[in-house]
Amino acid sequence: MNSELDLFSLSNNKAENELSVSQISAQIKNFIEAKFGSIRVKGEISGMKLAPSGHLYFSLKDDKSVLSCVCWRGNYSNLKSTPEDGLEVVCSGNITTYAGQSKYQMVVNSIENSGIGSLMAILEKRKKQLLAEGLFDHKNKKPIPLLPKRIGVITSLGGAVIRDIIHRVSDRFPSNVVIWPVLVQGAESATQITEAIYGFNKLDESNGRPDVLIIARGGGSIEDLWSFNEENVLRAAFASEIPIISAVGHETDNTLIDLVADRRAPTPTAAAEMAVPVRADLLYTVEEIQHRINHATNRRLTNFNTEIISLGRALPDLKKATLEFEQRLDDLGERLTDKSIRYIELKRHAMLILDSKNVKPTQLINYFTEKLNNTYKNLEKLVAAKHSEKEMLYRTTLSLFDSYNYENTLKRGFTLVKTDSKKLIKKVNELQKDKVYSIQFADGETKIQIN
Repeated sequence: MNSELDLFSLSNNKAENELSVSQISAQIKNFIEAKFGSIRVKGEISGMKLAPSGHLYFSLKDDKSVLSCVCWRGNYSNLKSTPEDGLEVVCSGNITTYAGQSKYQMVVNSIENSGIGSLMAILEKRKKQLLAEGLFDHKNKKPIPLLPKRIGVITSLGGAVIRDIIHRVSDRFPSNVVIWPVLVQGAESATQITEAIYGFNKLDESNGRPDVLIIARGGGSIEDLWSFNEENVLRAAFASEIPIISAVGHETDNTLIDLVADRRAPTPTAAAEMAVPVRADLLYTVEEIQHRINHATNRRLTNFNTEIISLGRALPDLKKATLEFEQRLDDLGERLTDKSIRYIELKRHAMLILDSKNVKPTQLINYFTEKLNNTYKNLEKLVAAKHSEKEMLYRTTLSLFDSYNYENTLKRGFTLVKTDSKKLIKKVNELQKDKVYSIQFADGETKIQIN
């Protein structure tokens, strides 16, 4: 039966013409799906949104119309490259309806780039944006360590890339290689590469943190390499604290990660060569440096020895040089002896003269005893005078204290008026009606209330 007739023919019976919303939606859905079947639609991607469920929602548009599209999670993960807004593509799938919003849409099974032109336009726009932000500046490039203990490799486990890197590292300088396997093309590859970069940076030394990272894959078309132009990958590479060597594609292939990375290798094998030196070359260099050091040391010692011999020849005969000083020392010794004898004689003569003039000890004792007695008497007088002066000052101070004592004032007939908070009332106008005040007399205290 013709589906068009099933949908639009009407019966004369009005009851037979009544359809539920679900029924009419189902008939429209069946009609549209049967009418179009599998189709290919060309247009520009717009409003792309990846839902938490993993389904991709976007629109295809041209200069006149817009077509809503959905790519289910299973088909999205199998896409060859990550779609994005502004990209001109050809989508394969089928037309259906979405009854929840009374609209038709295309269920997309695959997405192909319509041409290189749109990709290049997006690439150039992104390049200008990141260049303006400084992601390509050489001042931000980190040095590659000479002898890394551990090398992290972000690539696919399949293919020759990882084998070439491991083989080249083993040949040059055997090192510990840690692999973080990722997809290197397709819709999910950019997310996996980004997570790998951040994952390696979160490790510490005890957990196997690499000293250098190699991000690599083999050659391919611009669509195949597009993941390495994705903004999330580029920003993760720029933020990496670990130096990065990019080795994406062949020597003629160019991706934006080559500009962000700290070093760019034309091939994965070349990246391994940048990461580690040749062990034999290092040993040869070390031996050569050691030989040069030994040669320079021996030459320097020889020069020092020759110089010492030359200086020794220029020195005078020490024995001859000291004879004159020995003679002078003998002469000075004789002169010192003569002067010492004369000095001792002079001192002995002076002692004899002093002894003849010496005062007898008893005379000295009597003299100093009398002097001590006079000093003691003077001291007694000074102490007595000072005591009298302090006693008078004490009595004067005590008299002043008694005159300032308010209790003595109360004894003379005066009183103190205070509030409950012990504040002193000094004037009549400070008194308030209906307030209780304390009046202190010489013999006690009482309360009054002002009426």
